[in-house]
Amino acid sequence: MKEPYLPSPVDTSNIYLPEELNKLIEQMAKNVHEVWAKNRIEQGWTYGEVRNDDYKQHPCLVSYEELPDEEKKYDRDTAIETLKLICKLGFKIIKE
Repeated sequence: MKEPYLPSPVDTSNIYLPEELNKLIEQMAKNVHEVWAKNRIEQGWTYGEVRNDDYKQHPCLVSYEELPDEEKKYDRDTAIETLKLICKLGFKIIKE
């Protein structure tokens, strides 16, 4: 019998991102949504007021600006954790 999958993300709790990355976080969050939406649309999904997997309809197939705050938070958290992992792995984020 196969053991249950236990996710083990890298612990980034000790990484703090500087405030000057807030604009980057928002741009990344928007792009995360855009990539997700593009993939869904390519798979035949369309907008629907409620999610319906049988009809491939999803209420989040709207622009990032139109998303509910909880959905934006999910995308921001993805961006934040990605940036924190980059830092944890020893890379530096600099703007030229």
